Amino acid sequence: MRSWVESAEGSDFPLENLPLGVFRRADGLACVGTAIGDRILDLRAAADAKLLTGEVVGACRESSLNLLMSMGRAAAGALRAWLMDLLSDTGARKRVEPFLVAQADVQMLLPARIRDYTDFYASVYHATNVGRLFRPDNPLLPNYKYVPIGYHGRASSIVVSGTEVRRPCGQTKPADAPEPVFGPSRALDYELEVGFFVGPGNALGTPIPLAEAESHIFGLCLVNDWSARDVQVWEYQPLGPFLAKNFATTISPWVVTLDALRPFRGPAFARPEGDPKPLAYLDAEGDRSRGGFDVTLEVWLRTARMQEPVRVSRGNLRDLYWTLGQMLTHHASNGCNLQPGDLLASGTVSGATEDSLGCLLELTRRGAQPLQLPDGETRRFLEGGDEVILRGYCEREGHARIGFGECRGRLISG
Repeated sequence: MRSWVESAEGSDFPLENLPLGVFRRADGLACVGTAIGDRILDLRAAADAKLLTGEVVGACRESSLNLLMSMGRAAAGALRAWLMDLLSDTGARKRVEPFLVAQADVQMLLPARIRDYTDFYASVYHATNVGRLFRPDNPLLPNYKYVPIGYHGRASSIVVSGTEVRRPCGQTKPADAPEPVFGPSRALDYELEVGFFVGPGNALGTPIPLAEAESHIFGLCLVNDWSARDVQVWEYQPLGPFLAKNFATTISPWVVTLDALRPFRGPAFARPEGDPKPLAYLDAEGDRSRGGFDVTLEVWLRTARMQEPVRVSRGNLRDLYWTLGQMLTHHASNGCNLQPGDLLASGTVSGATEDSLGCLLELTRRGAQPLQLPDGETRRFLEGGDEVILRGYCEREGHARIGFGECRGRLISG
């Protein structure tokens, strides 16, 4: 199948992708849409014109994806099939084309009303690298290979791609100072992550078995969990991250559904010999065989002096020690009620090689080995005017390449 939208082929958003998001129309309305090439199909307008039918019509008239998320993957799959027909049938072109708008002409909004946000720590490479920086003799704590570690983030400070991020203030303690001081962070970092939105969710007190976990995952997006490392190192003991991470989290505007990602699934991370097997509630044959996602993830950096951004790392989502299903199941294992539109994130995605490290803390060895940029600049951590751009895409022979678009944020000092 090929779309009659000329810009679709070769873009991040071919017919095989059709991610969902929310944009603001020229009349001010926030509307659900799907990306196709460099265009957006306005699903509210399509529903009003009776181009869409079935139970999803009401969800397409909403100002967020929450209702569609609550309806489960079958409803989203039915919408996807209907959209594929509309956007590939040349006979439907005259009826559908009036409801296409240029992505460049609209403002993208957060795709869902996010009431809760949890960030995990699922990359063993990242956890080990960071552990070596702070605990050289004991880099990986003993619970790591048994428990998908996470912390409760701040949902109200999640912003959509393109939003400027102000340098936060906080308490820090210089190594040679007897007391902490309060002021702007001087060790601001990005974190390359992937987030996933909860679909139907679960009732309070009712766990989600791992075999059913993916029926509660609506789709994936890119996440930059900005981090003030100097604040973090002073405050994170004994209770973990707090002000170092809750000032801003940037997400990409498009949610790529699990149906679109089906061709790019594979086995979960192969645990090294000698590692403990997951406990029974975190182990299922389907998750072992299909729990991995082959998503290439890139970090690009543009400084105030640069004309074009430069790529500083490239990793892959399949390097996560814990699968998305295991994270979701563990989160709900105590009866915690996940709700439609909740956001869960992977934590920094890093690989085994130097060029696959997902944050400056790792790349620069906590600032000891500055990153060399092509124009002669160096970076230990981010400076005012720096723009971080995350990109993600999937490629496999015999299948169309699909992408996630971009997750951008520029640091402004304040």
